[in-house]
Amino acid sequence: MNDVALVACSKLKQEPEVPARDLYVSPLFKMARHYAEANAHRWFILSAEHGLLDPERVTAPYDTTLNKMAIAGRRAWAQRVTEQMKQQDVSGARLLILAGQVYRGGLMPYFWTRFDEIAIPLDGLKIGEQLSWLSKRMK
Repeated sequence: MNDVALVACSKLKQEPEVPARDLYVSPLFKMARHYAEANAHRWFILSAEHGLLDPERVTAPYDTTLNKMAIAGRRAWAQRVTEQMKQQDVSGARLLILAGQVYRGGLMPYFWTRFDEIAIPLDGLKIGEQLSWLSKRMK
C-alpha cells in the first residue's frame, strides 16, 4: 500500500460547494479517486485553483486549469504545493501519482526529497487507456 496518493483535479465539476472528493465529476477523476482510496493511506487532490487540496475540504467550483497557465504561473503553483506539503507533513516511503505531466512535472524534484518510491501507473496512456487501466483494477 502507498503512503500517499495524488490525483489531478478535473474540468468537470458539480454545483454547489461540496467536499472536494465529490466536486470533480469526470469519469477519470472518479476512477482515480477510488483507486487512490483503495491503494493509499492518505490521498490529496492536485487542484489548479487550491494547490494541494484535502478531499474533505468543502470547495466551490472554479475554472482554473494548469493547461492554460503560463510557465511562471505553473512554477508558482508548484512552489505553493511544495509549501502545502511541508505544512501538512505529506511524505512517506511510497507515492502514487494519478496526474498528468502538466500537474506533476514541476513537482517531481520535490517529490523525490519526500518519498523513496514513486509510482506513476498512468504515465504515457491516453484518456481511454487510463480509464481502461483503472477499470481493470477496481475492486
